[in-house]
Amino acid sequence: MALRHSKPVQNEGVPSIGVLIAISTVSPLAMQIYLPSLAGMMIVFSASAGEIQLSMSAYFIAVAVSQLFWGPLSDQFGRRPVIVVGMVLFVLGSILCLIAPTIEALIAARVLQAAGGCTGMVLGRAIVRDIYGPRQSASMIGYVTMGMAVMPTIAPAVGGLLDQFYGWQGGFFLLLLIGLAVLAASIFLLPETNRHRSRVGPGQVLRSYGILIKERLFWSYALTAAFSALTYFAYLGGAPFIAAQLLSLSAAEMGFYFMFVALGYIVGNYISGRFAARIGLYPMILTGTLISVFSVCLIGGFAYFGIVTAASLFLPMFVLGLGNGVCLPSAISGAVSVRPKLAGAASGLVTSMQVGMGAFAGSLVAWLFAESFLAGSPWSMILIMAIGIVISLFAALSIKRVEGAQELMPAE
Repeated sequence: MALRHSKPVQNEGVPSIGVLIAISTVSPLAMQIYLPSLAGMMIVFSASAGEIQLSMSAYFIAVAVSQLFWGPLSDQFGRRPVIVVGMVLFVLGSILCLIAPTIEALIAARVLQAAGGCTGMVLGRAIVRDIYGPRQSASMIGYVTMGMAVMPTIAPAVGGLLDQFYGWQGGFFLLLLIGLAVLAASIFLLPETNRHRSRVGPGQVLRSYGILIKERLFWSYALTAAFSALTYFAYLGGAPFIAAQLLSLSAAEMGFYFMFVALGYIVGNYISGRFAARIGLYPMILTGTLISVFSVCLIGGFAYFGIVTAASLFLPMFVLGLGNGVCLPSAISGAVSVRPKLAGAASGLVTSMQVGMGAFAGSLVAWLFAESFLAGSPWSMILIMAIGIVISLFAALSIKRVEGAQELMPAE
């Protein structure tokens, strides 16, 4: 049954899966494509591992902060215009990345690229929630993220090949072309889905987040998603340097191995798309989290017995991607469904938490690997991954308890 609204919505309709995948893919693609180039960029820019890692951490921070504003703005002005503005910023940021003369200029350009590209990532989920109910949203988010994971799956391999033939700028040139294509799709093919717009000033933004942060159930879902993502980003922060310095892998070889994580994520999201609506959110969340726990135990076991190879580093990450793919669509759907009228703000806050945790985890792992007592050891990465997945498991286990407590509360 179609939802009714007081105002006609321009360009009204249901967006195609292809468009949702396109707008949601840009930001993850920009995160992944230059991973094989990180070690080489240290030489090009005469920068340390920490400075190069900052280009990734700054990207994560920009995504985390920006989405706190994009979500509420889309609740007022609509999803489509916010995404169009974001894609324009992404294109400008990509151009500035290509011509960056110093590592500082590159970091600044990455911030602009991130601030714009993240609109599609957060609002793609809000668009799905505009159209479907909670269980159906989990299935649709699973299908969308499965589709959007295809490009990041091949992105490291493509980035490694582009680096080999055209240097580190090859990946950023491809990002520029893709950004232009997605901008065109946003303008001409993306309908508006927000049929319950509300005025959003600074005070209303704060009130929206004030309502959300008082919801214990929102925190259970959001922390599950955030710390599950932290586990993945800790891997992204450590694996390129471990692969380059301990395993002496080339950029092209790293790109090939990075595909295993995204392949696991695709399989996990396919499972979510098939079974989330039938099984329910909580079983999917708990199952995915336990799979991720197993993956961290697996990579820790290899390290404990001194088995540090490409297979022992990357194959357990397939399992981690699988766990994230099963858990995250349902966790995110639960978080944005706690207060459906604040779906944009909730999606922005959850994704901001995920990426903010990622920025912290990636920087911490890079510092531990380069300068701490764990310098040069895979344990610099495994330790942070273990902390993240344990907290995610506790948050997941709290969901049923919080739901039960709310059911016992008298209705207002």
